[in-house]
Amino acid sequence: MHIAPDGQAPNTPSTPPAPALTTLALRRVAIDTYRENVAYLHRDCAVVRAEGFQALSKVAVRANGQRILATLNIVDDPVIVGCDELGLSEDAFMQLAVANGYPVSISQAEPPESIGALRRKISGERLNQADFKAIIRDIADLRYSKIELTAFVVATNRDELDREEVYYLTEAMVASGRRLDWNEPRVVDKHCIGGIPGNRTSMLIVPIVAAHGMLCPKTSSRAITSPAGTADTMEVLANVELPIEQLHDLVRKHRACLAWGGTAHLSPADDVLIAVERPLSLDSPGQMVASILSKKISAGSTHLVLDIPIGPTAKVRSMPEAQRLRRLFEYVAQRIGLSLDVVITDGRQPIGFGIGPVLEARDVMRVLENDPRAPMDLRQKSLRLAGRLIECDPDVRGGDGFAIARDILDSGRALAKMNDIIAAQGAKGFDHRTTALGALSFDVRAPVAGMVVGIDNLQVARIATLAGAPKVKSAGVELLCKLGDTVAADDVLYRVYASFAPDLEFARQACQKSNGYAIGKAADLSHVFVES
Repeated sequence: MHIAPDGQAPNTPSTPPAPALTTLALRRVAIDTYRENVAYLHRDCAVVRAEGFQALSKVAVRANGQRILATLNIVDDPVIVGCDELGLSEDAFMQLAVANGYPVSISQAEPPESIGALRRKISGERLNQADFKAIIRDIADLRYSKIELTAFVVATNRDELDREEVYYLTEAMVASGRRLDWNEPRVVDKHCIGGIPGNRTSMLIVPIVAAHGMLCPKTSSRAITSPAGTADTMEVLANVELPIEQLHDLVRKHRACLAWGGTAHLSPADDVLIAVERPLSLDSPGQMVASILSKKISAGSTHLVLDIPIGPTAKVRSMPEAQRLRRLFEYVAQRIGLSLDVVITDGRQPIGFGIGPVLEARDVMRVLENDPRAPMDLRQKSLRLAGRLIECDPDVRGGDGFAIARDILDSGRALAKMNDIIAAQGAKGFDHRTTALGALSFDVRAPVAGMVVGIDNLQVARIATLAGAPKVKSAGVELLCKLGDTVAADDVLYRVYASFAPDLEFARQACQKSNGYAIGKAADLSHVFVES
């Protein structure tokens, strides 16, 4: 079946008559396909037989002047979709924006224009600026199937991008979406490259610097491979999926926000790529730099403090590796006009006591409330990074930022600002004194007496994820011992929380294989990486 482009004039006698359009009834298929548009046709549908549609091919769906691209799935069960129906997954149905039963048509989608560039990258070739613009434009327009997206992600991970390619990729990702302009000379932000569980410093830095008067529109991604991202944890406290108009208004009023960047349409190609990187657990340096810096430029940031933690089980394992990554960030930031301050921090262990959205939100609120139970490592790291941002203020003398940040936190001004932001975004009613954690739990105990000399960030994060985080907000890991703590045999090292018995069992089995803790002597304690 050939469908003429929307709005095309009727056939004239000089052109062959087009076949009559075959319409199908739209059916909403309640399947979350995680940011991939999926269409469903029954195998015995006349359109499938006539057009020879293949499963996983890309198709164009049209209705009421709207057009979306989707990946086709062929089904045999009429309960899912009948022969006279076309089903759409949740995301696709919402994008098409018509009612159930509305007449729709379907046709083969044209191959992405950039498919040749993709094939050359798969072959290991270096791509130019135009190649990356074409690829990212097609990705943002959802022209790539999951298979093609995976090929791009794996190809750029295997054959690492050079620094010019990283710049081209970053520039293309910025161009693929909206770019905010706050009409202010200094718009500040802080970002961490990730890999350290519980590292919710952004949720403390944002209210501190906003209380100082700086503009800090913080847009964050959800977790890629971790038990929680900033957006996942903030979602415990308030709504994070904000329409761009609401986000703009509350930033103007409160000087800050803590929102998910997806609804703002900032670097949308990055969100599509993240959906592929998550299950593959891939986060190559080039993709990381492009992802982070494109989001910051798109959000209108002019000054960024970047946290690169290093440690035996962090994303970055050594100082030479951290310095190489730092230079790559600095090169691309300079090319795109972003003032960048890189801070290399201690990444030997999780920050704070909680790993998982509710547990991390509890840590954040305890720090803001100056609660004696607040984790001091989270407090101190947040103050150091907030101080670096405050020193972007030309009226602040270099070295004074930490003291200013500490005064804002201790005085309660940061808490007041955070409460304002929460209320403006739509408070969820979270109270760390009463909000329940997962109803199921078990303790992980020290097998021998000694000192905690190592904590595997990857393993404890994996255990928290198996327990259900971040999808189950109340799931995760509560750390009761940190590096340098002395323990007796059978002391509790940490507690695992889950809401569902299978999740609890998955986490228990992972702990039995490796609990992520090393117990030894003081001389075995891993080296401290000092901030620079």
